[in-house]
Amino acid sequence: MSPRNVEKDQQLREVRREHILDCSLQVIARRGIDSASVKDIAKEAGLSVGNVYNYFASKEDIFSAVLQRGQIDYGLQISNQAALIMDAREKLHLICESWIATPENWAFTIMLQSIRTNETVNPELREAATRRFTTNLEPMAEIMRQGQHAGVIIEGDPKELAFYFVSLIQGLTLQLAPGYEIPVKIQAANIVTLFSVPKK
Repeated sequence: MSPRNVEKDQQLREVRREHILDCSLQVIARRGIDSASVKDIAKEAGLSVGNVYNYFASKEDIFSAVLQRGQIDYGLQISNQAALIMDAREKLHLICESWIATPENWAFTIMLQSIRTNETVNPELREAATRRFTTNLEPMAEIMRQGQHAGVIIEGDPKELAFYFVSLIQGLTLQLAPGYEIPVKIQAANIVTLFSVPKK
């Protein structure tokens, strides 16, 4: 096989792998960690079970990959926001709006919480998920810290405030499950106000 064909084959494999992960997230959100099967995932992806196993050795490997991808991407996004030169409140507003507006985030939040609280899940996977969640609080804490230095974010431990903020927007995301949405509009500006120093 020529180098060009090898590269093209690798690209196709990566696209297929990402497709499987996307479909896995939807299946897990609908059926739960325990009930989701490789057969369900294969059906959602339009593939055979054998084809899925060409990419992942087990259902647990799929769960791990979905979770790792989502948490790493989220961490990078928050780190990029923290590095921007703008008001910390604007950063929080952008993060909140982006999180709420991304359709698959409700499914990812359900999966994350299911893995972290399900005793049947491999302890290493649960610990890795919790570790990445904790690590991802740091860039959010940095945004809180920036806002405190500028006098626009309320006092308190920056990491604690970051934890409250993340928990709040993730909790609201759970109310956006398709077909079960709560008929109340989520206003990013109102959420940010909870962490902002009141205007005099």
